Amino acid sequence: MSYALPSSNPMRVVLLTVLIFEVIVFGLAVPVMILVSGVAPGLAAAGGGVAAALALAAAGLLRKPLGYLIGWITQPVGILLGLLTPAMFVVGAMFAGLWVLSFVLGRRLDGQVAARAR
Repeated sequence: MSYALPSSNPMRVVLLTVLIFEVIVFGLAVPVMILVSGVAPGLAAAGGGVAAALALAAAGLLRKPLGYLIGWITQPVGILLGLLTPAMFVVGAMFAGLWVLSFVLGRRLDGQVAARAR
């Protein structure tokens, strides 16, 4: 089973949207880590920055299988931000759930299109 969707699949846009929102939320999590959870600014910037950079790279490369691979890697990284501020366990899990759900629905769409083509 492939970890990417074909470029004609409309769920690709949903996956792209999830990644763009992750960039924003992971970036905004940095001040929360510093001010609410008391994380050192350098560690907060590194954690949030890495997660946001992964999501941005995945969004930029989503037309290629490498973008999907980076997108799949981004999901557990977002959840692991919860080690720095507990709220990110929930937020990261929600994004990962949206990512998986969108991907599964995209796979189903591909299956329906293939079934109609027969």
